[in-house]
Amino acid sequence: MSFASDILTGMAIKAIIFDLGGVLLRTTDFSSRNRLAARLGMTRHELEAFIFGGESGDRAQKGEISVTEHWQTLRQKLNYSQQDFKALLDDFFAQDELDQELVAYVRMLHRKYKTALLSNAWDDLRHVIAEKWHFEDAFDLIIISAEVGMVKPDPGIFHLTLSELHVRPNQAVFVDDMPRNVEGAQAVGMKAIQFHSVPQVEDEIEGLLNGSGPA
Repeated sequence: MSFASDILTGMAIKAIIFDLGGVLLRTTDFSSRNRLAARLGMTRHELEAFIFGGESGDRAQKGEISVTEHWQTLRQKLNYSQQDFKALLDDFFAQDELDQELVAYVRMLHRKYKTALLSNAWDDLRHVIAEKWHFEDAFDLIIISAEVGMVKPDPGIFHLTLSELHVRPNQAVFVDDMPRNVEGAQAVGMKAIQFHSVPQVEDEIEGLLNGSGPA
């Protein structure tokens, strides 16, 4: 093999890494969240920050506390009963749907390339995937922030994912809906795509795989 061929082989894409929330799993209708937020005297964005963020949410994503402890903290802040808080969560997540078309595309990629899921998520995600969504077969690797103690866009979580996949940064494509995570992946040398729609992401991935996409 020539030196030029060695270089080209080293630059070839070998792995595609996907975020979960906002990419594979998306909220299809925000009306229930809007109604819930109004009932609580919040905007929808404030409600989403309440559910996902804050000190408790950040600690749960890093695995410093369990998701059960996170829910307990939020329930106490609202002064809700267990039953009322469960109903709130059911309403909040009611319109979240797994994009089966995109999962099918990941499975197709998985026949030829390494695929991974990289998610900032709580400690129950692996159980939820196994019991509810059943897409483990689409991925060689699932990295969950609560299990590894790092969250995107920490460079460490990208390097860990690349190491587990046995690929170099320039051999991987990362797909995420959050600009800061896309920029974080690019900062460590990965090719990265911000998710806007399924056709857009598929087109950009195919462009990169065929050598015609953006660097």
